[in-house]
Amino acid sequence: MKKILYILAMGVLVGAGSSCKKIDNYDAPNVTLTGSVVDATTGAGIQTEQGSGTRIKLLEISYTANPTPFYISSMQDGTFTNTKLFAGTNVISAEGPFVPMVQTDDAGKTIVDESQTVQIKNTTTVTFKVHPLLRVEWVGTPTFNADGTITAQVKFTRGTDDPNFQQDISDVYLFVNATKYVGNNNYDNRYSQQITYDGSAGNAAAGTTITITTKGGPMPGKRDYFIRVGARTNYGLKYYNYTDVKTVAAP
Repeated sequence: MKKILYILAMGVLVGAGSSCKKIDNYDAPNVTLTGSVVDATTGAGIQTEQGSGTRIKLLEISYTANPTPFYISSMQDGTFTNTKLFAGTNVISAEGPFVPMVQTDDAGKTIVDESQTVQIKNTTTVTFKVHPLLRVEWVGTPTFNADGTITAQVKFTRGTDDPNFQQDISDVYLFVNATKYVGNNNYDNRYSQQITYDGSAGNAAAGTTITITTKGGPMPGKRDYFIRVGARTNYGLKYYNYTDVKTVAAP
């Protein structure tokens, strides 16, 4: 009798093991989502921070109406790619230093929804057109000075006419680094320089040429420095809007 019970128990275990193998026998995620976040007015990519500025929010609604959000971080130039997704229908939006694509009122009711419902399969490309809080542009070419500092000139302007997203401009920051990955999450504090504004004082600087020079120094010569200027308002999480990255060669 014991032998029979033992054989039956082993049969149940083997059956359970086989059943588990069937449940786990899914194809690995192999679908690609790629795209960019661009200025709706100029068409230029939204300059951001590598890995922690702009992010893409995916809500897969293939199987449930209340999915858990999945996020993809963008590159510095606003482009993004993920090659390890499952095929399916997703509601996709972008979040970052721009007017929110999805907005709710005080009661939690959605009043603006510019997300896109996309069937992701094979390689799918999506472009988001947004309105940056600020546009930050180079004026001329940054220079390496005789005293071992770098001077740059920039101009920032409002990227939206919506007064709900025109908070006071808080600061402008010249970020310096030894690699092209440079921004508020990756910079050399010895040389990077910040200009801060009290209250609404920074608003008057919008549209004017701002001159900013690195601090410290002299900076060592015979190497390249990578610089970028960010400006931000007091809105939300206070993300910076940026210029693109420029290389300054120190003789």
